[in-house]
Amino acid sequence: MRVAIARKTMVHEWRRFLPAVVAVGFSGVLMIVQGALLFGVVGTNALYVTRSQADLWVGFPGTLSVDLGRAIGSSVAADLYLDPRIIRIEPFLLGTGDWRGARGGGTSVTVVGIDARPDGLGLAAAVPARTRLLLQEPGTVLVDDADLDKLETGIGRAAEINGRLVRIVGATAGLRSMGGVNVVSSIDTARSLDVNLGGSDDVTYYLVRTTNPRLAQSIRQHLTKSSTVRRFDVWTSEELAARSVRYWLMESGAGVGFLFATAIAILVGTLVTSQTLMAAVAASVTQYATLRALGVPFKALKAIVVEQAGWVGLCGLLIGAAFSLAAAAVARMGGVPFELSVSIVAIASLVVVAVALAAGLLALRRLQHVDPATLLR
Repeated sequence: MRVAIARKTMVHEWRRFLPAVVAVGFSGVLMIVQGALLFGVVGTNALYVTRSQADLWVGFPGTLSVDLGRAIGSSVAADLYLDPRIIRIEPFLLGTGDWRGARGGGTSVTVVGIDARPDGLGLAAAVPARTRLLLQEPGTVLVDDADLDKLETGIGRAAEINGRLVRIVGATAGLRSMGGVNVVSSIDTARSLDVNLGGSDDVTYYLVRTTNPRLAQSIRQHLTKSSTVRRFDVWTSEELAARSVRYWLMESGAGVGFLFATAIAILVGTLVTSQTLMAAVAASVTQYATLRALGVPFKALKAIVVEQAGWVGLCGLLIGAAFSLAAAAVARMGGVPFELSVSIVAIASLVVVAVALAAGLLALRRLQHVDPATLLR
């Protein structure tokens, strides 16, 4: 019976509950969009890992994030080849450069050197085999399609990096970074563009392919223990990606600021939802008082309010989900990093529903110790 009363009240007095539904939907969109932007933007710092196909990454000891890698000696490769479970080792370079386009001006770029073979591990998901073959020509580079306008260039055009002429032979997709521009080239071209890379055979990372990805963790532990002097660290791809995201999220100023802004957005959305829903429930106090005067126990009134709050939360979440999907589509078209994951949607939904239920019960508590006849006057 209480379910029927709750539903009928929602249908008959939908105008009273509409602002609450809109508030729940707005709160859900705010939480989901902020969360997706937060993890999307921070996740761009792990793109080198997530867009590659290596089982293990070998780099400088204590590296906090993949984009902050430092050089390690080429002699490290000998230690890696001693393990028979390792079938391939590939260098990965990170350098810096000053970009000068045909129209003048300049900007700082990150020079990313990868193995240009069609089956290369580095950035395998971002640079397909055909495009990698184009990088085998000296002096050729790739730029992410979202950065072409920023660099005032296009495919087939020429530019300068650190005073050396390069030609843009293609574009990558989904390799736009948070703090700058990624320019992808072959290993040889990268060494010619950045003197710090060309001065020796040192590399930033070694990418490792194993006989079985499930053995990656045991191989990592073996390599770590077998090295008497800590000349390098070894991470699985998942570990290095998580390490990079955690550093920029929790330890960098940009990440902490973004996290604070997200927390404020969630707080504002929660307050708006609770106040609006409390007002909607409080407006029905006289109806609840009538039910109490007729002998309906307070527990039954609670059940009615919980049912109404649940329906408000469900309708609001449906609206929020629709607008969140629309926001994700717009972000994808604009090249904005936007990670709309199931976990973000689930957490936002739980928070919104919990707030809706709590707000409804808080608005009803005034009935608990008040004479119904007083409320009906």
